[in-house]
Amino acid sequence: MKKALAFLLTMALTVTCAAGCSSSGGSGGSDKGGEDTGSKDAGKHIYVLTAPEDHGWTGSVATFAKEKIEEVNKGDYSAELITSATAAEQITNIEDIISRGEKDISVVIQPIDDTVQSAIQGLVDAEIPYVAFDRIIDGVAGSAVANVKGDNEGIGAATAAYYVSLGLKPGEKVYVYQGDTSSVTTLRDQGFTKYLTGELEYDGKTIDDSAKWTEDDLSAITYSGAMNWSRSDTKTAFETLMGDSENAKTKWFYAEDDELAMGILEALNGGGIDDSTKQAFMSNKPVVSGCGGLDELYAVLRNESYQDLSADFGGIVSVTYSPAMIQTAIQDMVDYLDGKEVTQDHVIACEVVTSENVSEYPSF
Repeated sequence: MKKALAFLLTMALTVTCAAGCSSSGGSGGSDKGGEDTGSKDAGKHIYVLTAPEDHGWTGSVATFAKEKIEEVNKGDYSAELITSATAAEQITNIEDIISRGEKDISVVIQPIDDTVQSAIQGLVDAEIPYVAFDRIIDGVAGSAVANVKGDNEGIGAATAAYYVSLGLKPGEKVYVYQGDTSSVTTLRDQGFTKYLTGELEYDGKTIDDSAKWTEDDLSAITYSGAMNWSRSDTKTAFETLMGDSENAKTKWFYAEDDELAMGILEALNGGGIDDSTKQAFMSNKPVVSGCGGLDELYAVLRNESYQDLSADFGGIVSVTYSPAMIQTAIQDMVDYLDGKEVTQDHVIACEVVTSENVSEYPSF
């Protein structure tokens, strides 16, 4: 009788545990700044991969990504930020995501460089949907849910249109400070020249026939080579350029990033250029453009810094290319998961920021 009762008690405990006990080895939610996302559907998790949140344009991408992730985590989906200091680290992080074998996850990625292509192909092979941001790698672009980027050709076109509005004539000397050796720089170069030759419009308009440049005219444009988006490299390069006083006659300087434009201003504000050369350069009412939304350059436009120097310029402008665009990339993934139609080639238009309208644009 005792054996029978013991058997019945054991069976009752077994049934109870099967219905209500959980394994301590079960998967939990990722840490999202204290918010528990473990109860959310694991099939609705978005990994956002960027460079570290340190400084400059690239670092600001991560800052804006975190803002959007907080918003996402209040809704139907969960998301987390994974930063990578190098392309090799980013490749490892992608491989780790794939190797976990999680179901129905998705990725938003700002590739560090083009070497990340094989890892992104791994996402495609694993049937993990992804959105690419900023650096679009041609070899895998067709597999993306969306390729979100600013209008790099448009940046060049906007700059050229502004210069023409200030009196740039066909064949005048122009000096271009380039960012790096990527497609971003190539497109910013092409946009500038294509507007001048009439192949590309800006703001719905093409250059007047009387102002068009010929292929021979384009030979007046000099390219710096890769400045690696570095203010200090550009400052040094500009000081070296002005070491030849003949270069002080050049009026038009197209810097493909605000950091590069600031390098030019710092060089002119410092002691690395001969005073007589500097005076000759400034007497020519030079024009300098940047791109990106850096607050230091916006402060110049707001007349809060470099006031004496900027007063002698014929023009200082920036063209928009905000790191906040990462939020659009994340939203594209959310829309895709919601079953909405998403534009694969998602180009965000650029605008010219001047001292007259700078208050209308956010900076970083």
